[in-house]
Amino acid sequence: MRALCVLAGALLLQPYPAAAHPAPGPGWVLDWSDEFDGAALDARTWVAETGGHGFGNNELQYYTARPENVRVSDGFLVIEARREKYENREYTSARIKTAGLKERTYGRYEARLKLPKGQGIWPAFWMLGSDIGSTGWPRSGEIDIMENIGKEPSTVHGTLHGPGYSGEHAYGKPSVLAGAKYADDFHVFAVEWEPSEIRWYRDGQLYHTARPALVKGDWVFEHPFFVLLNLAVGGYWPGYPDATTVLPQRMLVDYVRVYKRAP
Repeated sequence: MRALCVLAGALLLQPYPAAAHPAPGPGWVLDWSDEFDGAALDARTWVAETGGHGFGNNELQYYTARPENVRVSDGFLVIEARREKYENREYTSARIKTAGLKERTYGRYEARLKLPKGQGIWPAFWMLGSDIGSTGWPRSGEIDIMENIGKEPSTVHGTLHGPGYSGEHAYGKPSVLAGAKYADDFHVFAVEWEPSEIRWYRDGQLYHTARPALVKGDWVFEHPFFVLLNLAVGGYWPGYPDATTVLPQRMLVDYVRVYKRAP
């Protein structure tokens, strides 16, 4: 694993201390992972989702599969949002998913991320039910492991969406970083998803739990889900870029690791 630092205007890579990678608790064994140490995105794990239809949130970007927007470089996955005209949109970015490739029921899902920043910038690490094509959203279920909106630089959100508790009525909780901004450094975001319970962690600290009795609707989280990573620009929730927004912005992903319960 590597760290980024700036010296005399140059990007340098340095090893991160082991303490920066909190280990999962006992009873978890690695199921699959992507350390992003290759030269390109692993097509056996990820597929790029492209388009510019707003994705139900009035987002402004066009998602592409171009290296300008999604690439593997120096041991990181880089998802980059850019201000540029493309397919009748004013911004581009990327959204990748494991749909049809790696879908699981239950597990510990974690990623080590360095978030972008700025008004209207919306990075996310999340999951959708693999039956979304047949049942639709939100009955498919959605597990937001980490979302951040640029106007809240010290806050991330862990959220559950299902029938009866979706959108602005979703079941969620924030995790606030004291005295710092998430864009300043890498952090590890995770959920532990087990039968009838989902727990959210930031840097190894539990901050949110969901169970069937706590949500105001049907519990739809006992079937396979897939993983997504994306960087949106604009939308009803984050608002839209303004004169203070600096682009391009990048979400750096050091790794994605998925664990299962030991037999």
